[in-house]
Amino acid sequence: MKKQMKTDPNDRDHSRVSKRDWKFERCIRLFGSPAMHKLEHSHVAIFGLGGIGSYAVEGLARSGVGCLTLVDFDNVCVTNINRQLHAFPDNIGKPKANLMAERVRIINPKVEVRACNEFYDKNTSAKLMDPRPDAVIDCIDNVTAKMHLVATCVESNIPIITTLGAGAKMDPTRIRIVPLAETHTDPLGRALRKHIRRKYDITDAQLASVVAVFSDEPVMPPVTDHGDIICGVDCFCPDNGKNHYMTRRRHMIYGTAVFVTSVFGMAAASAAVRLLLGKDPLSRKVECEICGNIVDPSKGIKNKKKKSG
Repeated sequence: MKKQMKTDPNDRDHSRVSKRDWKFERCIRLFGSPAMHKLEHSHVAIFGLGGIGSYAVEGLARSGVGCLTLVDFDNVCVTNINRQLHAFPDNIGKPKANLMAERVRIINPKVEVRACNEFYDKNTSAKLMDPRPDAVIDCIDNVTAKMHLVATCVESNIPIITTLGAGAKMDPTRIRIVPLAETHTDPLGRALRKHIRRKYDITDAQLASVVAVFSDEPVMPPVTDHGDIICGVDCFCPDNGKNHYMTRRRHMIYGTAVFVTSVFGMAAASAAVRLLLGKDPLSRKVECEICGNIVDPSKGIKNKKKKSG
């Protein structure tokens, strides 16, 4: 009787598995095949493709989300290079939405991606939200536009993840995912809650349904002693005079770091994937195995257990 030879894994017939399956094989091991099928047939719209939004898009594309709408009116500026995924010297002046769409297609050629070089506001909302997405990630800096997008999603029952202030922060470990109503230490979140209640009659219960990515790290004021401030004074961004959010219109320009903005974006992508799969996206309370402290990610240390003996 002949001895049966062991099969070398490298000699397996890979033709039985599609290239798409191999591309996302590690995702399948984490999510499972039914979940990957769900993601493949899901549509997420990302508004704002800067230091946060560009990484959110990357996270979704590499997680197998099959349809993406990418919205940003802006072009790449040289000051974006320190934190935005699409920002390279050769890309200065090019539309961010187009650059991210090209990147997504390289990652997954089968993805359906729509690049929209437009500013989101009440006039463009209906067009940009059609077709209706299964989830929205809001990475808009403009408070008026941000309010309108959040209110539109709340009123339309579209799950939304809103990202708050990532500028003026240096510690990515302090980023949390909580209901919008529970954010703190964040001026953008405070302004968003205050004005959205007044302008759109959004209730606290509705705000609690909005998922927010924020940092509880206090804001660090910008350092302006380097003597060569260009942004906001002598802006050289392409077409800055036509820019809806050009630096001359901003009363404060905070410093930013990619190791914070990128984590904001990936946290938002994680929350979107979990929402699409019917999972809870919020940060959880954690008990320290050593000291017994129970930490509520949205509020810091909640209480301390007394050790017996």
